[in-house]
Amino acid sequence: MLQYEREPDEAGPVPDNLLLSNRELTVLRLIAQGCSNQEIAEQLFISLHTVKTHARRINTKLGVARRTQAVAKAKTLAWL
Repeated sequence: MLQYEREPDEAGPVPDNLLLSNRELTVLRLIAQGCSNQEIAEQLFISLHTVKTHARRINTKLGVARRTQAVAKAKTLAWL
């Protein structure tokens, strides 16, 4: 799991449920670049089902419903 360092003035630790795996972060970056699930699958040599699973987990961890919301939240957290 990735852990992101926070600025000293930010209170509290990052909750564990907000931590993304390396693969989830890679998928999120490709989503942010505008790649479709199929394009992500082809680039990462994984199945379409696996991409959808990663995207679903990303959304769950970030507490959002859509991939555009996931990208926006990741940007506010300075993950992208």
